[in-house]
Amino acid sequence: MFNTIEELVQLSQEYPSVAEMMIAVEMETSGADRQMIIEHMTKNKNVMLQSIAKGTAGVTSVTGLTGGDAKRMHEYIEKGETLSQPTILKAVRNAIAVNEVNAQMGLICANPTAGSAGVVAGVLAAITEEKNLTEAQQLDFLFTAGAFGLVIANNASISGAAGGCQAEIGSASAMASAALVAIAGGTAEQSAQAVAITIKNMLGLICDPVAGLVEVPCVKRNALGSSQAYISADMALAGIKSVIPPDEVVEAMHQVGMQMPTIFKETAEGGLADTPTGRKISQQLYKD
Repeated sequence: MFNTIEELVQLSQEYPSVAEMMIAVEMETSGADRQMIIEHMTKNKNVMLQSIAKGTAGVTSVTGLTGGDAKRMHEYIEKGETLSQPTILKAVRNAIAVNEVNAQMGLICANPTAGSAGVVAGVLAAITEEKNLTEAQQLDFLFTAGAFGLVIANNASISGAAGGCQAEIGSASAMASAALVAIAGGTAEQSAQAVAITIKNMLGLICDPVAGLVEVPCVKRNALGSSQAYISADMALAGIKSVIPPDEVVEAMHQVGMQMPTIFKETAEGGLADTPTGRKISQQLYKD
């Protein structure tokens, strides 16, 4: 077992990959055999892909506050006149799709949470399409993301209510960036650096859901989080390192989360939730 990113990187040297290490650890801690673990992760992956397909086709949330943006992004990409690289925009589209399905009360895979479920799923689907990943490679992606996510969850938080949105979108983006590095052939150490780069950029991100719903600004933060994962991965693969070690970055996120005022931790009392429009939306929704 590993408790820190440094231990994760060291332990992974004893296995073919971080993914294989994570499978071995899961077998040891859960008592499940390899086949059961693979089948469970395959089920998770399939749910992710199904939610992307559903969201991209177009859905509307129960409140009517969000919906249709994944479809709009898809149509924009199809025109072929985008400013950003298409693969990144597909990850953005996918991330929006998942969280629009979540807001519609559809089936998603919380990874690491429901509010941040679009990031890892969105990036996985985009890189799978771009690189034509095999089933095994897709599962490796998810096991790698899970390994780094486990450290973050155990040493900081993945909960917006406990640590702000840095703990949700920040963690999800870090997990996706680490997995991207691994899929691209990078080392475990480079994956660790991608995690540090990502969290550093999202340090202090507040959780300020309008009307207390996981819609605004959550859906669009998933979109931007997926793009951050790509940039962090490329930076790490280029040999760029975080001056602050990854484990210290995770601890910094933990400290910031503890020091963050409660109005910025999923209470809908601050930030965008407390803007005139945010308050108006809340009053209207709960009046209805």
